[in-house]
Amino acid sequence: MSVIASSQPHRDIQQNKAPALNRPQNRLVIGGLVVAAALTLFLAFTQDIVQPLLLVIGLGLGYTLFHARFGFTSAFRRLASVGNGQAIRAHMVMLAVACSLFAPILAIGTTFFGAEATGNVSPVGVSLIVGAFLFGIGMQLGGGCASGTLYAVGGGRSVMFITLLFFIIGSTIGAAHFSFWMNDMPAAEPFSLATSTNLGYGGAWLVSLLIFGAAILLSLWIEKKRNPPKMAALPSASGWKRIFRGSWPLMAAAVALAVLNALTLLTRGSPWGVTSAFTLWGSKAADALGFNVESWGYWQGNIDALHASIFVDTTTVLNFGVILGAFIASAAGGLFKFSNITAKNAAASVIGGLLMGYGARLAFGCNVGAYFSGIASFSAHGYIWGVMALGGTFLALYLRPLFGLSVPKPKDTFC
Repeated sequence: MSVIASSQPHRDIQQNKAPALNRPQNRLVIGGLVVAAALTLFLAFTQDIVQPLLLVIGLGLGYTLFHARFGFTSAFRRLASVGNGQAIRAHMVMLAVACSLFAPILAIGTTFFGAEATGNVSPVGVSLIVGAFLFGIGMQLGGGCASGTLYAVGGGRSVMFITLLFFIIGSTIGAAHFSFWMNDMPAAEPFSLATSTNLGYGGAWLVSLLIFGAAILLSLWIEKKRNPPKMAALPSASGWKRIFRGSWPLMAAAVALAVLNALTLLTRGSPWGVTSAFTLWGSKAADALGFNVESWGYWQGNIDALHASIFVDTTTVLNFGVILGAFIASAAGGLFKFSNITAKNAAASVIGGLLMGYGARLAFGCNVGAYFSGIASFSAHGYIWGVMALGGTFLALYLRPLFGLSVPKPKDTFC
């Protein structure tokens, strides 16, 4: 979201009026719904029943992300630059709801279709620290995180197609280097608040809620000290029409995303993730170009996935759903429009995409797979990912202006 500059201090602004909502782009909405229906039918007739269900969940994720402009990148940037914690508090609510839903699911251990339900619990080591830090830099330069890249592509933000392409390339390079980071760099065993301690899922849930509550209080204390600009209002319809057109409250979106992540866990046996599909797409392309992809450590024990249809891959199906859901949401709000690409923002997208892709492979996921789903799964690596990505964000605040990208300032009207 761009920063609206003003010579008047933000505290003197009496109103934060949202701009008028555009008319719906009905032809695009219909086209998006037709493509979504066709893809759902294709998956229903050619794949396991899980796949069309995941596409529907992905549609819901993309629809929610776009309607609320629910950002991970912008949330970290606002906190790091001016101390605005509004979006971070929404993250904490999302994580609290997700943990509350994940705890019984993981404790019982079964899904809708009888498969084992397992959380995203990964090792803590050098690869995680380096990867999350690189990802934090990359998401600030690339203009969005993993989920943000997908929903921005769905919304027609042209430069994000560049980010996505180089995200895939970076993730593929990370897969090629996977053995070095996993085998030659030190790491501790995966640590779960629930199963690596005597807390169990009930105790881990309570400890998690205390952590989220402390984070909320800390963000409020920071805001009191720094008095930052508020987030700008977004165009929206009123009443029940707001469901289909315009912006959603961040807290409503936080709850919706948590519920959809829990449904993902119950449907496929693992939580929401994004970037493993990027690695698959890039590795398939590398294999077609003659690279010996099968020798890469990342694919050891999972070579069948490398040669199967992408529609067998559950994360790919979720990603397609996110893009389509965001496209439908943007068109319903009359907001789908290809944006301008400049040399500077294209360069930032190339660098940001590469850093995010490579970092995600090192750090066992992105803002979704590591931070959101990792913390919801009670994994220590999710918390460390968040801290290191915030560290990368602080560094990126000094890099963004080099590419003509804005950084919120304390005297801005909105951020």
